[in-house]
Amino acid sequence: MKPHSEVLARSAHRLDGQSRIAILGTGLIGASVGLALRSHGFSGSIAGWDPNPQQLHAALRREAITVSADDPLTAAAEANVILLGGPVFTVLEWLDRLAPLLREDQLVTDVGSVKGAICARARDKYNAPGQPGFLPGHPMAGKEVSGADHADSALFDGAVWLFAECSDSNMNPAAHVLANEWRAWVGRFGSRVLDIDPDRHDVLCAWISHLPQFVSTAMCALLEDEFAANADLLPIGGRALREMTRLGESPFSMWRDIAHTNSEAIAQTLHALEQRLAHIRENLKTPELRDEFDRANRFRLRDSQKP
Repeated sequence: MKPHSEVLARSAHRLDGQSRIAILGTGLIGASVGLALRSHGFSGSIAGWDPNPQQLHAALRREAITVSADDPLTAAAEANVILLGGPVFTVLEWLDRLAPLLREDQLVTDVGSVKGAICARARDKYNAPGQPGFLPGHPMAGKEVSGADHADSALFDGAVWLFAECSDSNMNPAAHVLANEWRAWVGRFGSRVLDIDPDRHDVLCAWISHLPQFVSTAMCALLEDEFAANADLLPIGGRALREMTRLGESPFSMWRDIAHTNSEAIAQTLHALEQRLAHIRENLKTPELRDEFDRANRFRLRDSQKP
């Protein structure tokens, strides 16, 4: 049986029709979260703010938010849960700005693609008695295009949503209830919720998310150099080329922050890929090439069999 104090906290801090959520950063992910909340029955207030007025207007027009906030700090101070929806450097800045303003019964969460640097910044500011709660999060979902106009209420359906709680977290009971409520809402979005150590998160994402992006970026840049004067030749590539270069449309503004804050892990994956490509180059006419294809086929077969 739960302690009476926890029962009271749960009744006082459930995310229901009287709750307020503030989304600071109403681009693709932030606006998609707002749409997902609405489509899955959240009836409370969703205040939105974005440094780009066009993004904010688009989020309001699409009803991803219920109110456009003039002042992000006021919106955050009045919210139960604050979602930081911008790039990693922006998340780091918000953690500094919000910490002195928020109460211990409020929860901050984010959708940043790097967790080690974010946990380091949150240290001594969150998750201790008298401090607001902070639950680092990262939905493994997105698109190669950005902006609230491309937001989708089903973006997280079937995706994994990682939570990388900081190792020194000592979240107070009221914020802890909100953290559990937020996890439950993410589950309602159709996401599979997984917990992971922040450092392990960054290494894993360097392999499964960051490396594909930089490979696609490099390939697009190479093709641009080779074929800019003969762009009419590119459609010959068909579906294979489109799939390999799709991520080349991703905005530098987001990936700059990832490259700066997860550079060691990304560099290691790029070095490993360089070695693998060199191995293939040196074995184009040997049985080793068949071995590489066999390994690749096994990986794809295993990936296609995932639930």
